[in-house]
Amino acid sequence: MTRPLAGIRVVDLTMVWAGPMGTRLLGDYGAEVIKVESPRQWDLLRALGLIPRDVPRWYNRSAYFNHNNRNKYAISLDLAHPLGRETVLALCAKSDVLVENYRSDVMDNLGLSYEVVRAVNPDIIYVSMPGHGKTGPEKDYVAYGSNVEQLAGLVSISGYEDGEPMKTGFSYGDPMAATALVGAVAMALRKRRLTGAGCYVELAQRENLTMFVGEHLVGYSLTGELPRPMGNRHPHHAPHNVYRCAGEDRWVAIACESDEQFRALCQVMRRPDLAEDPRFATATARKQHEHALDPEIEAWTRQRGHHEAMHLLQRAGVPAGAVLTTPELVADPHLRATGAWVAHTHPDAGTWEMEAPPWVLSRTPGHIRLPAPGFAEHNDYVFRELLGLDDARIAELYRAGVAADVPDESLHR
Repeated sequence: MTRPLAGIRVVDLTMVWAGPMGTRLLGDYGAEVIKVESPRQWDLLRALGLIPRDVPRWYNRSAYFNHNNRNKYAISLDLAHPLGRETVLALCAKSDVLVENYRSDVMDNLGLSYEVVRAVNPDIIYVSMPGHGKTGPEKDYVAYGSNVEQLAGLVSISGYEDGEPMKTGFSYGDPMAATALVGAVAMALRKRRLTGAGCYVELAQRENLTMFVGEHLVGYSLTGELPRPMGNRHPHHAPHNVYRCAGEDRWVAIACESDEQFRALCQVMRRPDLAEDPRFATATARKQHEHALDPEIEAWTRQRGHHEAMHLLQRAGVPAGAVLTTPELVADPHLRATGAWVAHTHPDAGTWEMEAPPWVLSRTPGHIRLPAPGFAEHNDYVFRELLGLDDARIAELYRAGVAADVPDESLHR
């Protein structure tokens, strides 16, 4: 079945998470994504994880790498070498999109700026994903998802009341930038179809994540009041929190937005008296007295499993969700029923389950058709079939160390 991005070729110069996840999503929906790694500076995700270095082709076994690089081809090219630069430009001439997430000055230093690439392919869509953008006083600063959270203002509003700032449990800026990449490429492709012209897209990860705290920025500009951390509570609604359940470290989230939902909660708890209590009878009163209300609710949730509490409340129309651990998430019957997990086999890493493409299109669904590539696995396909290089030229690339079939492992042992 035809996929939405079938026929679109992407040159993927990204590493770690934000860029690779974004290009993976493009691959999930049909784009031919070609990942380019240097024999000496290869994607460091290949080295993350408890992978014994004495296992053959250990650099192809990382769960982190394999998760973010499915549905891609892979070649090795040292872009700092003139032959590598020349070869990747030849690939750009036959491609639709280039994506890079290096520091702001790297592509210019390599002689691969937008102007240079556009000279060989005026129609190309060139996407840069620098952490701090391409201009401004901090453009050359190094950025990772963890410190982007702080710079975007997210951490300052996260955490418990009267507590210290708290970051998310992972580098939240990366997947947000990855998702934004898909939208940016889709818009640029549509523009090209309408106008015939390619374009340059700058997707600064710090600015992108700042959009997710936009209501707090607007609120401060209007009132001058600083937003404050409030844990799992809501600025207006109550009850709105996470409540301990039976068992070890088991929790359920409950979020009532109306009087009707609160009355339904009280009925399920067999505590109709709470709905009549003046402290809890209205939304305003509940918010004012939520510190007294939460223990009443938790006295009920503590007697029940988190799944049990969720189902009892949801059947009564009360928004509630069990806080799932990773094993519970993988075994979740709803996700199983909707086909959210797909078993996949990798020639080096074995068989595992991973999430299916996230957006379900009725006529052109996404599909996992390729496992994450082994290092330089598709050199022959790209060099010979796509670029038409002869044996002598390919041998020259290998002889000069521009291309290789195995990576230089000296920096990762």
